[in-house]
Amino acid sequence: MKAKNDAFGNAFLDYLKGIRSNIIVERDDGYIDAGGIETYLTAFRYWSKDLKNAMKYVRGKVLDIGCGAGRHALYLQKKGFDVLGIDISPLAVKVCKKRGLKKARVMGINKVSKRLGVFETILMLGNNFGLFANKTQAQRLLKRFYGMTTHDARIIAQSRNPYKTQDPCHLHYHNYNRRKGRMPGQIRLRVRYKTYAEPWYDYLLVSPREMVEILKNSQWKVDKFIEPKANIFCAVMKKKSTTPSNRK
Repeated sequence: MKAKNDAFGNAFLDYLKGIRSNIIVERDDGYIDAGGIETYLTAFRYWSKDLKNAMKYVRGKVLDIGCGAGRHALYLQKKGFDVLGIDISPLAVKVCKKRGLKKARVMGINKVSKRLGVFETILMLGNNFGLFANKTQAQRLLKRFYGMTTHDARIIAQSRNPYKTQDPCHLHYHNYNRRKGRMPGQIRLRVRYKTYAEPWYDYLLVSPREMVEILKNSQWKVDKFIEPKANIFCAVMKKKSTTPSNRK
């Protein structure tokens, strides 16, 4: 990603300099939303309940996909975990290193492979289940994750339930997606900050039920939901058993 497109990264850098500005999330139907960047740099005590509880399930060597400014990776590193953070934003990775993260690389989710190593935990927090983009890509990447993790590995992912809304703009977009044969919570968006604008990309919001359906044809299953009735929830996924049946 070029610096002129690195909206998140430039916002993170400004934050470290004491400059506070909002980022703009723009959807392809024209809907926009604004929010502060500080959420991505908050200390553990300010995290949501689902994120705090999710930390209890982290084990072993950790891969943090879409690490942003490094809030989850840095917390785990301080707890003694071996953590590698990856992000498509070069400036976000720079910010991670400035904040003390020992291992951080510029890499998008589609480039993840076993060449990075073997992991016991994969994190997809900050609603980063959405980085799967769509059901087909999710199943392809889940297969890749299977080959680069230990037998008792887990994926800890967070999503926003798209159906927890009464906003007519969102409900209309759900129907727009259905007419196009897409999942209702599949979004095409980009993030803007000052004069910086990311390229457009797909992002997937799912309910707990939809998450289970996506995993059904994969080698993974949901072992536990954390705050499943909330707007934003976490899931702990484990590998399906490969032990042969004794039945004849």
